[in-house]
Amino acid sequence: MEENIKIGRNIIKYTKEHESICRHADSVRVGLYDELGVKRGLRDKNGKGVLTGVTNISEIIASDIVDGVVVPCDGQLWYRGYNVMDLVKDFGFKRFGFEEITYLLLFGDLPNADQLTEFKDILGSLRTLPKNFTRDIIMKAPSQDIMNSMTKSVLTLAAYDGNVSDLSIPNVLRQCLSLISIFPMLAVYGYCAYNHYECDESMYIHRPDPELSAAENILRMLRPDKQYSKLEAQVLDAALVLHMEHGGGNNSTFTTRVVSSAGSDTYSVMAAALSSLKGPKHGGANLKVMQMMDDIREHVTDYDDLEKLDDYLTQIVDKKAFDKAGLIYGIGHAVYAISDPRARVFKKFVEKLAKDKDRQDDFKLYSNIEKLAPEVIGRRRKIYKGVSANVDFYSGFVYNMLDIPVELYTPIFAIARIVGWSAHRIEELINVDKIIRPAYKSIMEEREYIPFKDRQ
Repeated sequence: MEENIKIGRNIIKYTKEHESICRHADSVRVGLYDELGVKRGLRDKNGKGVLTGVTNISEIIASDIVDGVVVPCDGQLWYRGYNVMDLVKDFGFKRFGFEEITYLLLFGDLPNADQLTEFKDILGSLRTLPKNFTRDIIMKAPSQDIMNSMTKSVLTLAAYDGNVSDLSIPNVLRQCLSLISIFPMLAVYGYCAYNHYECDESMYIHRPDPELSAAENILRMLRPDKQYSKLEAQVLDAALVLHMEHGGGNNSTFTTRVVSSAGSDTYSVMAAALSSLKGPKHGGANLKVMQMMDDIREHVTDYDDLEKLDDYLTQIVDKKAFDKAGLIYGIGHAVYAISDPRARVFKKFVEKLAKDKDRQDDFKLYSNIEKLAPEVIGRRRKIYKGVSANVDFYSGFVYNMLDIPVELYTPIFAIARIVGWSAHRIEELINVDKIIRPAYKSIMEEREYIPFKDRQ
């Protein structure tokens, strides 16, 4: 293998020998991790995370203790002491929940009517960008990777903040509320710039309406005619609420905690969290689900043929089909075993939207895979706990039904998750005031220095 790598004006030849040298220098014998008691990924073999802190923001429950034995149970997710399923059931199809649950996560209590009205007014007034920011920053050097575009925009916004490094809680709260309000603009405008300059499509930049919810504004800004149905906005709103926060131990939230502990400013913290979220193992998971579903449709045309569907899923797990990674994407979770509560509550919204969009056949395919996949994985793999559909199994399907381009799937996750990041940043600043610095065991061997003239 030989590959030319361009660095500036220079062309460097990268050969298999170079890769071999790199791998030799950095490879660690797998068994050494077990011998030294190192928990790779900060998780043990059973998937239990290493305790790195405490939080009062949210909690994930995936098991019970029965007669001293850990037993998997239906998953539960709690925001500030409230079961998420109860929260979503309460606002459901009756009102929009994003702003209400944002208030809960940031301030610790559910708002009353007056408090919620005032909070919505604040968020609405903050949905604005500095003069010429869209033209000079977002539309300049547009990227297909909208997460990169958002990160660039967030870091640039720091230059417009006269109190960028002030870590007082009122100032950090101001910064977080501002970013929560404008994240939909950064995402949608970033996509519109890419779609115009890179895809040669028409350009339109719609301003958000301060009277509308976050979900309504996303659809309003994204669509050329600004039109959307109430059901569409309600389903997107539910998706945002269910993606807002997840226990504190997820990669991007832990990144938020780590960078906050260093004393960095809010813009740098959120840029780091965005960089963490964009990975396919985290926020980009629903894209892999969509790709997998397209592949399954090509090979299984009768969605009621459970035997043929089971056979093809088995081929995927056996690394003989799709991307040959052996994974049924959207099935399984690092914490949940029997069920992901977000997927359970979200499925009702998905089903209603699928009926409205005449996509019942696709919904049937998803439902059948959700049923069959755990059985297939259980037959072909040694698993330490149960597996079930996670929220990302359905979220990509919903975004597709809403005609949201795939480039915005992960940014929409970020639009929701910045609420959780903000809550954890504030909690970290209030309670800890100590830099997070875990240990790494060095396995380096000392070597005698060889002068340059003597090297072979």
